[in-house]
Amino acid sequence: MKLYVCYGTFTMTPRPGGHACGNAYRALKSAGHDPEVIKSYGVGILPDVFNQTPGRREVRRLTGNSMVPTLQLDDGTVIDGSKEIVAWAEANAV
Repeated sequence: MKLYVCYGTFTMTPRPGGHACGNAYRALKSAGHDPEVIKSYGVGILPDVFNQTPGRREVRRLTGNSMVPTLQLDDGTVIDGSKEIVAWAEANAV
């Protein structure tokens, strides 16, 4: 499985509720998964002209948008968004 994130899997952040990429990563790890983390860089809220990194291009191909986190399972299934990834991890613990 591949987890596309922005710059990292932050554990400490001033953002209320934590950082979306870190939340998704920690949920997967807590559920016993070990995703390949792909740093996609860029800033998803900016126009695509500013998000032409390989990771962001792949996320756009998979989802139609440039926002991360995005999870791609080994069978090709794509789960887009932190809350959705967290819910999937909770329902699919190993």
